[in-house]
Amino acid sequence: MPFIKVHIHLVWTTYNRLPLLHTPELRVKVWKHIKENADKKGIYIDVVNGHAEHCHCLVSLSSDQTIEKVVQLIKGESSYWINQNNLINDKFGWQDEYFAVSVSESMLETVRNYIINQENHHKKKTFTQEYDEFIQKYNFQNLKDK
Repeated sequence: MPFIKVHIHLVWTTYNRLPLLHTPELRVKVWKHIKENADKKGIYIDVVNGHAEHCHCLVSLSSDQTIEKVVQLIKGESSYWINQNNLINDKFGWQDEYFAVSVSESMLETVRNYIINQENHHKKKTFTQEYDEFIQKYNFQNLKDK
């Protein structure tokens, strides 16, 4: 049995970044479902949270999981579930793009707290500002230009 510890911070948005997850109550319901469904699929989500137009997950990958497959399973099933349960008035979907960055053991608590405190965080900063910071912090702008 391999010993593996690979943590990934995932971030993705609603389709066209529309604020479809517009209430804290709705978000709590969606995040709870994402975590429960991931558990059933053998995906370990340490913490999940977000705001009206985006979701953050701290995921621990196992030896047989890829980032792409984990994101696909989480996003696909959750959007299906939101639509099946008529949780919003519009058709719900997630944007195709997403961020995925590795998290070192020494930074786990910092990332956890960042994700947990999304409601307060977004009282001070918009998602667009957060998005731009991610692009710069992780040097994604050079990848976007290729």
